[in-house]
Amino acid sequence: MIDTKTESNKTTSSEQKTEVKKTNPSKRNKTAENSPSFIFYADADDVNMLDTKDDYDYINIEEIDQKKQSMRGFNPEYNNIVDYIVKITRQIWKEKDIGLIYDTYSTSVSIHKGLINSHGINEVISGTLQTLHAFPDRKGLGWSVIWSGDDEKGFFTSHRGRSVATNLGDSLLYGPATGKKVVFRTSADCMILNNKIYEEWLVMDTYHLVQQLGLDPVEIAKKIAKSTKKLSPSISFGFSETAETGLPPKIFEPSSDEFEIGEFMQLVFNRIWARRSFNFVREYYEENAVVHYVCNKDVIGVSEIQGMFISLFASVPNAKVIIERITCNKRGSNSDWDVAVRWRIQGMHEGSGYFGVPSGKPIDISGINHYKVRNEKIAEEWLLFDGMEVLRQIYLPDEDEHEQDGISKNEDGNFTGVS
Repeated sequence: MIDTKTESNKTTSSEQKTEVKKTNPSKRNKTAENSPSFIFYADADDVNMLDTKDDYDYINIEEIDQKKQSMRGFNPEYNNIVDYIVKITRQIWKEKDIGLIYDTYSTSVSIHKGLINSHGINEVISGTLQTLHAFPDRKGLGWSVIWSGDDEKGFFTSHRGRSVATNLGDSLLYGPATGKKVVFRTSADCMILNNKIYEEWLVMDTYHLVQQLGLDPVEIAKKIAKSTKKLSPSISFGFSETAETGLPPKIFEPSSDEFEIGEFMQLVFNRIWARRSFNFVREYYEENAVVHYVCNKDVIGVSEIQGMFISLFASVPNAKVIIERITCNKRGSNSDWDVAVRWRIQGMHEGSGYFGVPSGKPIDISGINHYKVRNEKIAEEWLLFDGMEVLRQIYLPDEDEHEQDGISKNEDGNFTGVS
């Protein structure tokens, strides 16, 4: 079934209370006023979109071309909310200004990485330092920032990028430095007010990183599982929440035959994701659409995209799909949009598929997708979830298993900080 409530992460309600749907009411999408509370709209023309520019090129945009957005409560060097995200990411990671975190993160910030939640700015500082110790030359290339909101009730950003780094330092999780260069994708959703990020959802392709280091993902997952058992909540859902009960996913019906981006994305997740009607890939995607999948794999064309979805859902055949948020940025016409979707798949790992031999364990897959919708169809998609987080859940020790000596009980095995 498809659900738009956040069951395993209750922070969505606070998110919805701290944001308006659109900065300029005169530019609102035709159905924005009547849209569900998890769909938000903004106009790309109100900011300087990143659009795959190198961050150096972005921060050196000619002054005459810089878009000025109302940024009350923010430092004066930030022209708009996209400008804010690009500049602080560059300053923290490329220029190594770790102290900027104190100025741009709330003291009580909440960071969500799958089912692992951390709280407080000290954990952000610690995670950033540990990352830079293991990967001292880490640099991030931003590809896109999708946004909504305003400076009165809060901005939202969904930042998609790629990190390049060399493993030159030892780490508790990955062991001795390998000297290997890695490239991995990240996405981060942030809630921002008065110059500070107060909530962040972080997704990294950690599985791909582990593979490039030459390590065994299963062994690393077992190590993370043992060290995080007390840090992550037990998963309480089971067959009663899946199609096993005989309650099939409801069919979403749009309000009219006209194209509307929020309803279009609901159709994609309802028909393809929740109901597994993969024939709708042909209707909602361009014939030669590209999906940038995990582990740096590009999936091209309708047949390959269908196969990708089949492999993913074969692992959790009766899972339900939860949409946490849809953010839509208009790109000049009502037919062309950049969209960010944060989602969850919850179900029992009872099938052979992307995650290997069935374990019978409940798993919660959380992800962030970015889309380029052109001429009312998906032309390009970036689909990202953390495969290591899923393996961590699969290999969580049973209640009667004890922690192994020498493994920290506080290390969560994931990176924190701006991505």
